[in-house]
Amino acid sequence: MPVGTTLGVCLALAGAPAQPPVFVPAQQFTLAWTHSIERVRWEEDYTIIDGQEPRLQAGKARIKGSAAGMEPPPEAVKRDGWYEYQPHQWPDTPLRLTRSGYTPDYDWCEQQTCQPMEDLLPTDGDITLLYPCRQDAQQRP
Repeated sequence: MPVGTTLGVCLALAGAPAQPPVFVPAQQFTLAWTHSIERVRWEEDYTIIDGQEPRLQAGKARIKGSAAGMEPPPEAVKRDGWYEYQPHQWPDTPLRLTRSGYTPDYDWCEQQTCQPMEDLLPTDGDITLLYPCRQDAQQRP
């Protein structure tokens, strides 16, 4: 990593390309949300991997229960009411997070403490892009 840079995540509103992204210094975090219809909590762990270009590495995922259309994969293990598993495929970055004023926002969690994503970047009711970046190089992907 170049001297004087900080590794983290950039958050940007897809519908506002002229607006600069918000930089969040983090090397590990969890995205969490509650399914809008089934009211089931989901959590996904991520790590930012340093390199010539930082990249997002997916960790474990957890689902708090099971519901129609949201069945955990067969390899999931139930622990303390959560189905835990390691996803086989993850989307490329940027992650495209649909955020609506009609449903609860994503939670951004670090070290067991969570806050609504709107505390980091208010939603415009559309798509938020999440991608790994360095504080000195926050260009959109």
